[in-house]
Amino acid sequence: MSLSDASTTDGGVPENLADEIEKLGERLTSARENIGRVIYGQTDVIDLTLTTLLSGGHALLIGVPGLGKTLLVETLGTVLGLNDNRVQFTPDLMPADILGSEVLEEDETGRRAFRFIEGPVFCQVLMADEINRASPRTQSALLQAMQERKVSIAGKSLPLPEPFHVLATQNPLELEGTYPLPEAQLDRFLLEIDVGYPGDADERQMLLATTGITQNRAEAVFSAKSLMDAQRLVRRLPVGEHVVDAILRVVRAGRPEISNIPAVVDHVSWGPGPRASQALMLACRARALIDGRLAPSVDDVLALANPVLRHRMALNFAARAEGVTLDSVIDLLCAPLR
Repeated sequence: MSLSDASTTDGGVPENLADEIEKLGERLTSARENIGRVIYGQTDVIDLTLTTLLSGGHALLIGVPGLGKTLLVETLGTVLGLNDNRVQFTPDLMPADILGSEVLEEDETGRRAFRFIEGPVFCQVLMADEINRASPRTQSALLQAMQERKVSIAGKSLPLPEPFHVLATQNPLELEGTYPLPEAQLDRFLLEIDVGYPGDADERQMLLATTGITQNRAEAVFSAKSLMDAQRLVRRLPVGEHVVDAILRVVRAGRPEISNIPAVVDHVSWGPGPRASQALMLACRARALIDGRLAPSVDDVLALANPVLRHRMALNFAARAEGVTLDSVIDLLCAPLR
């Protein structure tokens, strides 16, 4: 049944869709509460990560060690009912260590045959810890998995479990011996999420809760099927023309070839492509659902512009020499919408 055929609420949203949004909102509230029992003082990070997963995408978490990035991924796997694996990226990590490999086996009759042993990528949530410490060859092993949800091994294409998400972490410190992620792989991440230090009250609560005899545990709220249903619901959420115009205005203004913003023309080496517009659209819809709203607004565009665009743009040498940051450039892109 099309939207025009369905009965609608006063806001123009079909009643059956509004009911589904309300039910999902209650479940998301429960999921956030469960995650909050384990992760303290990272509300924005939790919401952005949930936004990524509801959008069906991957996230790049950037922060110094000890801020709970790994624990967050493990907790998300529990709350969302997904099986998760963790890979510690190191310079000597090989693609086969992630994807898996074929081994030659001999049975009791002496017959030999190859058997494929699945690597850790065959899961629903893959924690790629310190992804920038692996070589480009190993980093590229994730490209097909992230984009196509399948891997090619020994001439065969093997599908990955559904849903499939990569939550990668990157340490901004100790960059000696690291390999910057290529632009093609960065673009596969829906959001780049900065993980900062908790506030004073949150760190106090964390200190008391995690150094005692017992610790809080998260419980499953979703299953793989219900999460995929939620991802489909995100794509059904109606988006107003003013929000679409805002998304296009922000993304297109970040391209130095066509931008009318002097700072972009002078300081940006390359701007965001069409995938940025798609990511911003999906993320705005997911953020509205998390907040229990029936449709996204321009405020969602403003809130998500930085995590969507930050890793899809690059500054030139002149900008770096003058101390210009990407965040300040993105603020200029959003200024007309404020």
